[in-house]
Amino acid sequence: MKRFFLTTLAAAAFTSMMAGDAKYIFYFIGDGMGMGHVNATEIYNRDVLKSEQPLLMLTFPVASQARTYSASSPITDSAAAGTALSSGYKTKNYMIGMNPDTVPGNSVAVDFMNAGYAVGVGTTVQADDATPAAWYAHAANRSMKEIIAPQAAESGLTFLAGGAFKLGKKGEEAFSEFINVMKKGNYEIAEGYAAFNDLKKKGKFPKKVLMYSDNPTSGHVGYTIDSIPGAMTCAQITEACLYTLEQVNPDKFLMMIEGGNIDWAAHANDGGAVVKEILNFQDAINVAYQFYLQHPDETLIVITADHDTGGMAYGRPGSNQNIAYADAQKISKDSFGEWTRNWGKATANPTWEEMENTLREKLGFWETVPLADWETEQLKNLFDETFITKKAEDEKTLYQTFNAFTAKAFDILNSHLGIGWTTSSHAGNFVPVYAVGTNAQYFTGNLNNIEIPMLIKKAAGLK
Repeated sequence: MKRFFLTTLAAAAFTSMMAGDAKYIFYFIGDGMGMGHVNATEIYNRDVLKSEQPLLMLTFPVASQARTYSASSPITDSAAAGTALSSGYKTKNYMIGMNPDTVPGNSVAVDFMNAGYAVGVGTTVQADDATPAAWYAHAANRSMKEIIAPQAAESGLTFLAGGAFKLGKKGEEAFSEFINVMKKGNYEIAEGYAAFNDLKKKGKFPKKVLMYSDNPTSGHVGYTIDSIPGAMTCAQITEACLYTLEQVNPDKFLMMIEGGNIDWAAHANDGGAVVKEILNFQDAINVAYQFYLQHPDETLIVITADHDTGGMAYGRPGSNQNIAYADAQKISKDSFGEWTRNWGKATANPTWEEMENTLREKLGFWETVPLADWETEQLKNLFDETFITKKAEDEKTLYQTFNAFTAKAFDILNSHLGIGWTTSSHAGNFVPVYAVGTNAQYFTGNLNNIEIPMLIKKAAGLK
């Protein structure tokens, strides 16, 4: 019976690929999500969760790949990649919504809005970060936060959501001014998912919504692995976007949803957190997939990544490797690093015994993860150099600076998970592309990333 059900679903997917124009389009971007990231998560899905089915995206009838280079480098940054995926042209690293000659160019959001579509953008990181900003803003450099966020007010987007805004780092007054600009642009403000649900109870639903986290962590919604109570999830952002777009235009809409925390975890070389973030991302994809099952002849779902972060791969030298050790990890590398730094400053006489207990509790060392004697000795030596003599040098990544002890603890954890890294920055590897639904067959082959938004327009019948 199960085999018949799956065959029926496959047949339905093939039939929908041969349908007319796509009216409902879901465009998912896993920030930093390379092939290795997906593979490690599928291994966890199969071996730990004991799932009889692969990750949802791996069941889609179209599975291809994309090249991600920018106009200035074989290794793109998120600004150039976000512009490519939203607008269909290459630009230089750090540039948003502009060509290499700094001439502004529209994202496909403008084309879809001109065609009568409601358009929404959501992310788990800052809503004025590179990938979401490429849908509504133009800036010569992604660091120009003062001019990027306010452009959302006149963008015409029906929905915009994120963990926070980079503009918030300018202070409460600057952020309040931005909120006032958005209100003047007729956006209803929802500070958190609960506040969004309150909007649904007011009777007439607003035509434009801005939603951001009421409890952000360093600008994003918080890592899944940290289990933050009340933290906004990628699935909730997708649900809120879907509800808003359906209220404003039930006939046709386009949304872009970014799983931004995948990238943050990969920059930190935090393999366990990456796996949990991709599972979180899958929950968001499932929101779209359930909609697709109700509208198979009118819906298109496309999933890709802006670039590979970290060059993550499964397989390292040594023994005692098991992806199941990810469940022993109760804290992200970011949170652990922050805790150790604060603990080291606040504790008059830091002791190895106290740190050892923390490693058992938070990372499962010795209790679940079988550390060798030489690994324990490495940790003890770095404990002294980090917290006692303070001779150890920090490790700097794009978003965080980690003390040497944290860096070594998570390298040891990664080695037992079986996860390796080539860098803490971006890599030039191909990224995956998955598609299901109306005209999904357009997304086959090895694609240039600038082709993807153009093919989405084609799938919708837009010139």
